[in-house]
Amino acid sequence: MNILDDIKLAYNKANIVEKIIYINVLFFLITVLLTSFTINWLALPTSLNSFLYKPWTLITYAFIHQRLFHILSNLLVLYYIGNLFLDFYNKKQFVNFYFLGIIVGGIAFLAKYYFSNKIGAPLGGASAAVSTIFVAIATKIPRYALRLRFIGSVELWVLAAIWVGLSILQLGNPDNGPAFAHLAGAGFGFLYAKQLENGNDIGNWFEKLLNFLFNIFKFKKRQPLKTVYKSSKRKKANEVTKTKQRKIDDILDKISKSGYESLSKEEKEFLFRSGKK
Repeated sequence: MNILDDIKLAYNKANIVEKIIYINVLFFLITVLLTSFTINWLALPTSLNSFLYKPWTLITYAFIHQRLFHILSNLLVLYYIGNLFLDFYNKKQFVNFYFLGIIVGGIAFLAKYYFSNKIGAPLGGASAAVSTIFVAIATKIPRYALRLRFIGSVELWVLAAIWVGLSILQLGNPDNGPAFAHLAGAGFGFLYAKQLENGNDIGNWFEKLLNFLFNIFKFKKRQPLKTVYKSSKRKKANEVTKTKQRKIDDILDKISKSGYESLSKEEKEFLFRSGKK
């Protein structure tokens, strides 16, 4: 088994959080090799006109990281906080929180530059989505304590507040569009978690949309018909093999009792043909 098979096996065994981490790492490697292409075509532009020309960037920007520290900080937090998230929410809710956080963060980024009538650097990175997950789980279990090495136990709401506080400090930067995206993601995470507590899943429409799109674009193989056909064919082949083996056993028993010459011409020919296959 080569390294690609190992990676494929690990990906198939991974949970949804780990799969998103793998995808982010893959896109990071692509960005390192093809920086100009990925920034131009996958990062979210500040210009609304450019975005309308490349609408997919409202999603793809979240998988583009240029700096090693940027992707490490995002993915480390996502790994620990995302897996904690899955202890209290299901996989589909994680997908809803994560990708809606991406969309809300991207819209806030576009709105900031649209209303300020300024141009800045394109947006890249999963910080808006990570902020959504972080704040959502901190809203769900604020007093849950994580034990940090060299620090001790720290409640989740404190860690989330520090994470959001770093984005607030970034508002002082001249090009502060990313901070708006991060804070929008965090705000959405809080709102979504609170709505779920009240029994209102405001992200359910997104789940239905994904299911609808998947059903449109998936390859239709007519799986039930194909499976039944193969199953019947295999079953018939097995029955033929068993019948043949029983006949061979009967002939061999006859040879052991009465010798080879006791076989009929048909039995000798059958045994000869079977021995050649």
